[in-house]
Amino acid sequence: MTPSEQIDARIKELGDWRGQMLARLRDIVHRADPEVAETWKWRGVPVWEHDGILCTGETYKAVVKMTFAKGASLPDPAHLFNSSLDGNVRRAIDFREGDAINEKALIALIRAAVKANAAKGRNRSPAKPGG
Repeated sequence: MTPSEQIDARIKELGDWRGQMLARLRDIVHRADPEVAETWKWRGVPVWEHDGILCTGETYKAVVKMTFAKGASLPDPAHLFNSSLDGNVRRAIDFREGDAINEKALIALIRAAVKANAAKGRNRSPAKPGG
């Protein structure tokens, strides 16, 4: 199965609010970045990438966790991040059953992650000859 088919299967397999939430988050990611690539990593975690990992969509019993790989460096004026706040790199948003999604702010956050990944690629210095 392709990663997209695996994500489809996970959504269907969950069959509850978590599947619905994961599907909504997936849709928002695609609207924020139509060029995003879906991958499937770490024994069953949906991952969205564009010039590197943007975010993941992990499902747990009580939350759907959207973890941003470089979240600590992203602007979050709407204060969406509510989990993994102690780390130096990642930040996450835990969505619980019935939670509303601030789509406008989430789209802005995803686009900031795309921009950060693109900037990282541009800032790489070329390898030095012989080293």
